[in-house]
Amino acid sequence: MGRVGKGWRSAREGAVRPATRVAATVAAVVLIAALAPAPASNAAVQGPALAAAHATGVASAAASHAMNQVGKPYRYGAAGPRSFDCSGLVQWSYRKAGKSTARTTYAQFRQGRAVSRSSLRKGDLVFFFRGPGHVGVYVGNGRMVHAPRSGRNVQVTKMSTYFDRYFVGARRIT
Repeated sequence: MGRVGKGWRSAREGAVRPATRVAATVAAVVLIAALAPAPASNAAVQGPALAAAHATGVASAAASHAMNQVGKPYRYGAAGPRSFDCSGLVQWSYRKAGKSTARTTYAQFRQGRAVSRSSLRKGDLVFFFRGPGHVGVYVGNGRMVHAPRSGRNVQVTKMSTYFDRYFVGARRIT
């Protein structure tokens, strides 16, 4: 290559400015790095971490959907959107968040995985009375949203009140 002009050199392909050649080389290196597969150790960590993040997002969204139903009437056997029974509120809220759940409280008590009361997170299902006979969606700070009984509306209730002594378990839908 010989000197042709200010900052230019001639090549068989034509004149190429040095800065352009450097930029092209950098772009090629970046492209190759972007196309290279991730190390196996990162891939193994991302799978469970992404699944957990997705599950948490679904549960949080379900809790928000349930909260948006506060004030709607209880009706036995109803699963929304105008009225709800307790398990219908859970099923409807999770379906709106993109996750399928069972229809009855008893069947919902067998879904997901058991969690301790001290480990409750937003969106966990909380169960009361033997059977269990009632379910609500945990919304944080010791509170749940639920459809209580005929004549009442969907409401937010502190679990430390009446329901505290009847708590039978909690499940995390995954």
